[in-house]
Amino acid sequence: MSALTENFRDVMAGVCTPVSVVTTMDGARPHGTTVSAFSSLSMRPPMVLVALDRASALLALVRETGRFGLNVLACGQAGLAKRFAGKGNDKFDGVDWAPANGLPRLPGVAGWLACQVSSVVDGGDHMVVMGAVEAAQRTVAPPLTYHARSFGTHWRGEEIAG
Repeated sequence: MSALTENFRDVMAGVCTPVSVVTTMDGARPHGTTVSAFSSLSMRPPMVLVALDRASALLALVRETGRFGLNVLACGQAGLAKRFAGKGNDKFDGVDWAPANGLPRLPGVAGWLACQVSSVVDGGDHMVVMGAVEAAQRTVAPPLTYHARSFGTHWRGEEIAG
């Protein structure tokens, strides 16, 4: 790893980011992956952007279906974040979920967005997926965040055990 890459990684570790699980359907089967690179993009129309690894199986499904769900995890959901950060197609095995707007929604999340893909842009080793928001719902739950290579929350400064 180059010095620049290592320094960049250290700088980014100092940035507090929300933790979310991006989901989509492959027929009747749900798929998902953990991301910390997502952001609001536009209010008119409502849009978000999310970065997915270009080698990700989820990216291929999102491109194929043209839709994705964004589950903004709540502070007690670090276990889900770790589970969906792994590899494989069995991430949903034993995980509660329900269809919402035709997409997999995880229970107890701090926020939910259903999105239609509007464009996909090259972003180095990732692809930036821009989504037009079709549905949005927030719950009153502290968000799960990632900072200094550990999970926590920005809600009242509490730390979360991972």
